[in-house]
Amino acid sequence: MFRLKRFLHAFIAITVVATIYILTQEKRSIELEAFQQEIGWQERAPRSLSNDYESNAVEVLKSTATPAPSTASARDLFISIKTTVHYHQARLPIILKTWFQLAPEQIWFFTDADDEEFQKKTHGHMINTNCSSTHNRKALCCKMAVEFDTFLESNKKWFCHFDDDNYVNVKRLLEVLSDYSPQEEWYLGKPSIRTPLEILNREPKPHNKQNISFWFATGGAGFCLSRALALKMMPIASGGRFMGIGEKIRLPDDVTMGYIIEYLLKKPLTVVDQFHSHLEPMKFIHQETFQEQITFSYSKYSKDEMNVVRIDGFDTRIDPTRFLSLHCYLFPHFKSCPR
Repeated sequence: MFRLKRFLHAFIAITVVATIYILTQEKRSIELEAFQQEIGWQERAPRSLSNDYESNAVEVLKSTATPAPSTASARDLFISIKTTVHYHQARLPIILKTWFQLAPEQIWFFTDADDEEFQKKTHGHMINTNCSSTHNRKALCCKMAVEFDTFLESNKKWFCHFDDDNYVNVKRLLEVLSDYSPQEEWYLGKPSIRTPLEILNREPKPHNKQNISFWFATGGAGFCLSRALALKMMPIASGGRFMGIGEKIRLPDDVTMGYIIEYLLKKPLTVVDQFHSHLEPMKFIHQETFQEQITFSYSKYSKDEMNVVRIDGFDTRIDPTRFLSLHCYLFPHFKSCPR
């Protein structure tokens, strides 16, 4: 009986040791397989587009097996504002007093004449494109070509274009851009038409006479391009070639941008509803949503009626565009805002 008990104890001990050994080996096998899969994913991950992204890309690979865009910061932005000498006095002061203060190092004004006064007020951020001061498609494409080339030289991660009648909530812009990676090809904006634009295909080949259609982001609402997309556009649009394409299709700058990206490069527009232009009735943007919006605008319906956001604040004689009241609503800590 004693020998039988010793045998059973020994048998149980051996069984337990064997079970632990088998479970340990299975765990190691699983860990090894997972490690090999992770290494394999890293080897297939896209290479960084430039040195700007290398450190961030390494951190992403270390932390997760799913690539994700990092939080955008103001230093990632290149913000261009298209203007003209005819509007310097009328439109630039309210921008300089309000949202320019949110990111003065990232904002550049593209105009058509030298202006010593505003060169000082913008801290040297006014660029004379030497384009015509008219509002025709040639002048507009000329300025956009300079904006695009200047962005490429800046090595920034995002190119965001706006007009001189826009208010830009830079804080919200950064929040939205954080949902997208500048290492991927992104065309962000909002169309002002309900269907894709249809134009005649002007290619010289005899079989290319049919119409073509594409979406484009309205320049008056603003739009953003990632650096990855801009680099893909370089052979087509850089070095002034943007103007040549605008001449070929005989359409203005924002349409030319859409033609290049959507039609030639087959990269679809990603619609971001928080961009707004003066083509929209500003009164329909409700005040409780102001924090969520990226851009606002203004225009005149008639001599006595303005297309502006509805907001309490400064007297309309002081603040006809409502940008000052809007700015103080969004950022009440500024000195110019009432306490």
